Amino acid sequence: MKLTITDRAASEVKRILAEQEIKENEKVYLRLRVVGGGCSGYQHKLDLGPDFNEKSDTAYVINGVDVVVDKRSALYTEGATIDYHDDLNKRGFSVSNPAARSTCGCGSSFSV
Repeated sequence: MKLTITDRAASEVKRILAEQEIKENEKVYLRLRVVGGGCSGYQHKLDLGPDFNEKSDTAYVINGVDVVVDKRSALYTEGATIDYHDDLNKRGFSVSNPAARSTCGCGSSFSV
């Protein structure tokens, strides 16, 4: 799977994880998934957590971040880029997805 995490996004994930009280042997993943919803049909969701299912998930290390994508979501996220913004007009993570044919007006959902 081709998935990119920008340096800004990787730094922010690492900063968030450093602030968490994580047990020494516990692995925490950045999970990218696609769920139904929004006015265009699909939404990207990013979560942090230890959950990993060998049957339905694939794990990657991208830009120093442990990432998990379930097989269904992988069909919709090939070539996507996860970025982080911290400026006057936009703050937070975003997913730029070349598979999205259209997005809603606010950009929070997409269609394929």
